[in-house]
Amino acid sequence: MASNRIDETGTILRDASTRYTTARREENGAHGAFDAELQRAGRTPVSEVSVSRAAAPADVAELLGTDGEVVVRARAMSDGDRLVQLATTYIPVDVAEAAGIEQVDTGVGGIISRMKEAGFDQGDAATEDIALRPATADEAARLGLPEGSDVLTINHIGRTADGRVVEVTQHVLAKGWTLRFSVPLA
Repeated sequence: MASNRIDETGTILRDASTRYTTARREENGAHGAFDAELQRAGRTPVSEVSVSRAAAPADVAELLGTDGEVVVRARAMSDGDRLVQLATTYIPVDVAEAAGIEQVDTGVGGIISRMKEAGFDQGDAATEDIALRPATADEAARLGLPEGSDVLTINHIGRTADGRVVEVTQHVLAKGWTLRFSVPLA
């Protein structure tokens, strides 16, 4: 099985083919995929988390099928003291309440494990759209990039088996990432 790792230069290999499996997310008591990846590499994962309710951006609201309030989990995720990504997750209120994920620490496996326990299993696959766009002034400042720099983004969409979108996470990556995907050839 492929593994996520960090090499000697600090480059993070994010292997999407395995990172969201229950075994990987919960490995050694990890509180989600990012926590597990860094622990596995012998690094120190640090996440600053804030949780609130707000209206989602229009594109996210459309995916979630709501025009009302959602639960927003905003995270600044670091490798020790090096900020490596900003991630904002949008969750329908009924899903967040049922899964008990409106607190900062969502426990072993993180929100995907809590959703699964609450009957919102994201099944066998998620969709991730990768794009390059200019960083906002805030993102550039927080990630230590010159204003106007491009950032790589990952828009993660988690669906239940019946197709309901229960999570949209927008990742904004700092320098030093390699993204890996495995695709079937048959």
